[in-house]
Amino acid sequence: MRYLQSFNRRLRRIREQGQLSLGDVAEMCGVDEARVRSWEATDARQRGYPGVSELLDFCLKTETPLERLLDMDDDGEDGQLELPGLAFSNSDDLSVALKELEQEINRIQLSDDETELLRRFRKASADNRRMVLQLLGR
Repeated sequence: MRYLQSFNRRLRRIREQGQLSLGDVAEMCGVDEARVRSWEATDARQRGYPGVSELLDFCLKTETPLERLLDMDDDGEDGQLELPGLAFSNSDDLSVALKELEQEINRIQLSDDETELLRRFRKASADNRRMVLQLLGR
């Protein structure tokens, strides 16, 4: 969690600067207010952290660069944030790598119907979510 040492303070500052409530952030990230409150907790024992999808949802919907939320060390070799499993290109050519990244983003981007389905699933009760997953054979 070294990238998230000051995340709670940074999130709160960005939220307040954007005049967003805890509920606004919760809705953006598809979680409840208590979860967002835990992300901003000053007591590290009570603090929670967002998942990658929640973090990216917040950044995309508020147009906040990821670097504003994360603690980036200056002693890294290339100044890049390394997240396991997120490599998308083996090319040294930046234009090729950017094209591959764009294709990957387009591949995983949800349609409007998928977004609505996910929104409804997240708002459903635990029993209803369990039933849906059983219907899907999971």
